[in-house]
Amino acid sequence: MTTLLSEAITAQPPVKRLRVDSYTSGLIGPSQTMLGPLADGGTLIAGTPPGCWGPMITPAFQGGHEVTQPVAIAGAEVGDAVALKIERLRVTSVATSSGMMEFVEGRYHGDPFVAKFCAACGTEHPASHVEGIGEDAIRCDHCGAEVSAFRFKHGYVIVLDQENQVSLTVNQQVADRLAGNAPLMSALPELAAQHSILSLARADIPGVAAHMRPFLGNIGTTPSRDIPDSHNCADFGQYLVGAPHRYALTHEELHAAKTDGHMDTNSVREGCILICPVKVPGAGVYLGDMHAQQGNGEIAGHATDVSGETEITVEVIKNLALEGPILLQNIDDLPPMARPMSALQRQKVAELGARWGQRDVEESGPITFIGSGANLNEATENGLRRAAAVTGLAYEEVLNRATITGSIDISRLPGTVRVTFLCPLAILERIGIGHLVREKYQL
Repeated sequence: MTTLLSEAITAQPPVKRLRVDSYTSGLIGPSQTMLGPLADGGTLIAGTPPGCWGPMITPAFQGGHEVTQPVAIAGAEVGDAVALKIERLRVTSVATSSGMMEFVEGRYHGDPFVAKFCAACGTEHPASHVEGIGEDAIRCDHCGAEVSAFRFKHGYVIVLDQENQVSLTVNQQVADRLAGNAPLMSALPELAAQHSILSLARADIPGVAAHMRPFLGNIGTTPSRDIPDSHNCADFGQYLVGAPHRYALTHEELHAAKTDGHMDTNSVREGCILICPVKVPGAGVYLGDMHAQQGNGEIAGHATDVSGETEITVEVIKNLALEGPILLQNIDDLPPMARPMSALQRQKVAELGARWGQRDVEESGPITFIGSGANLNEATENGLRRAAAVTGLAYEEVLNRATITGSIDISRLPGTVRVTFLCPLAILERIGIGHLVREKYQL
């Protein structure tokens, strides 16, 4: 399969600009046909539908998101990495809904994100439609029974002001009105297959004002095995291990295949650079799960999933073998201890060294490693060990550097974190990303 895929990718001349408006219905992996190839240095533009709740209440989906069809990048080979520079990111939904979830037992095999069925007629992944509004609105096409595998424990409907970057939760009357025109209010793209979560009209906390700070919750490269898109990470992915459905994997298979694209890291936003592993020929760049806002941790399990437009440029980094993503965050998103020093601060450091006889002062730049695991402790160790493996620094040295020049920050509960520290520029140059760090932070 790898040989055939390589031949298919190289058969077409690369393009410098490519737009993607087609999606995978919840599955990513080698079985998905790639678009492109996009030239190294090319621009990818994508319109994406909401992740999470829409696909969750659409039983035909085999994963918890609706991400773009993957794009092949010319020259990207297994063992390389690709740098994704997010140039532009814009929310197009007028409103969305989210909240705490609960499963409806008897409507899924082991995992309600992956293996839904109709409890009334037994149809696996049934086609469905929306009748009316409210929690009973999702109906099986085959028998007409209410069929969603998810309910809100506590939910809200929120209206969005993209121009001014503010939002407001609304009352039940407004939520019902929005639900009556849910696909338009969600700005669902033409080829999106999900039902809009606005149809459920759950409005438990009206009048809450919130900042908007949009970012992408699932962006990266294709795993080396077919995986439900929301499970391309270690914490959600752990539910594939020994699962009673066709996407079951062993622990070793999961960790060898995944690329940790689903990281719900709120600093993966306009201006950042995300460096991703290549585990299939052509990389297979995909994106989706845009959120209008989220604090560190995605504490409620879900945030405000929206439709949106994203523009990224792509650069191939040769011979940089990664297990998971590296993130070059915007300066505003960096933990204070990892922010580059000003010229005045560097001067004062040099003067301090001179007073004590320490003449050499290391040149360094910020770098963030995404770590994932079944829980936060495992994710933290994973991120630290990834940092050591990629940089060549001793594990203990990475711990020391992250302590005095960085931070550990939660991206998602239960198990995705950011490990950030100031890394010697000589190391960043050696692994092939020094130019990106220097450009990003004007070093």
